[in-house]
Amino acid sequence: MATQGYKFEGWLGLDKESIGGKMVWGEFKPKPWEETDVDIKISHCGVCGTDLHVLRSGWRATPYPICVGHEIIGTVVRVGSKAEGGLKVGDRVGVGAQSDSCLGRDSECDDCASGLEQYCGKFVNTYGGKHFNGAKSMGGYGMYHRCPSHFVVKIPDGLDSADAAPMLCGGITLFAPLKDHGCGPGKTVGIVGVGGLGHFGIAFAKALGADRVVGISRSETKRDEVLRMGADSYIATEDEENWANKYGKTFDLIISTVSSSKMPLTQYLGLLKREGTLVQVGIPDDGPLGFNPGVLINLRSKITGSKIGSPAEIRQMLDLAVEKHVKPWVQVRHMSEANQTILDMDAGKARYRYVLANETIQGKL
Repeated sequence: MATQGYKFEGWLGLDKESIGGKMVWGEFKPKPWEETDVDIKISHCGVCGTDLHVLRSGWRATPYPICVGHEIIGTVVRVGSKAEGGLKVGDRVGVGAQSDSCLGRDSECDDCASGLEQYCGKFVNTYGGKHFNGAKSMGGYGMYHRCPSHFVVKIPDGLDSADAAPMLCGGITLFAPLKDHGCGPGKTVGIVGVGGLGHFGIAFAKALGADRVVGISRSETKRDEVLRMGADSYIATEDEENWANKYGKTFDLIISTVSSSKMPLTQYLGLLKREGTLVQVGIPDDGPLGFNPGVLINLRSKITGSKIGSPAEIRQMLDLAVEKHVKPWVQVRHMSEANQTILDMDAGKARYRYVLANETIQGKL
């Protein structure tokens, strides 16, 4: 739909086959304009594991056609008269995995009142959800994005757009539980699954001042890279014998990014010190997780979860990233390469996050 002199168009998944590199470029209708909205001309959009789950209807039935992408960076081109946050045309901004919540529409919502909008029962996904005006939300694999201003954050100077994009979902998904569960001086922190999500765990655990940060993955293949990211050590669970006993009761906090039901969760829980905490942030689409509760009883430990982060937490994360020079490992590709990028992401080739860009890249438009 053409509006204000520009079109909302992007890569559309039409069915489950889209995961096989079959998204098609097309025009779509944005949510009907409301004066609390802003329009953003997209410069970058990170490629998140959630995009793959949604394209294949892995977690639930996807409302096709869908434009995925919820790590959006761009420039404000239109601002509603009731927009929040002092946003103005020309601001460099970002949108993460959430584009709305009740925001006081439900007077009894303690989540929004507490500044934890991501736990609101009326959470609206940035794509594949339904806005309060009834329109389907559409994401950032495209040229323009429309979003309620409350969930739009300014990107601070000193942070490159390609680096900031994957922080808006991948980064905040690790930063929030690290912060909430006391990552800092004196703590030993483990990150299970050092991929697109997990590598942010290494970076932010170090930025928050943890004494010791350990990458935990299946094989030795990532050891050198994970140590170069700043990890103090590395555990390869399929290649190191007796790892569960060797490192038992040594971690204060573990963040698990694994999204497979086959993960050895009981053994991971056994790595915790007494009263330690394991936070699960990965969501399997191949079945539920299982573990032996005896390990919790014997250690008086805890297993919990965490869901992205609020706009306020995203701002805290971005400020810390600037202060501590946090730099993710990103591979930038042109937006025209979205289908191949999805195929490569699904094949596990990312090192460690792909970012799609509409801007000129090394002379290529």
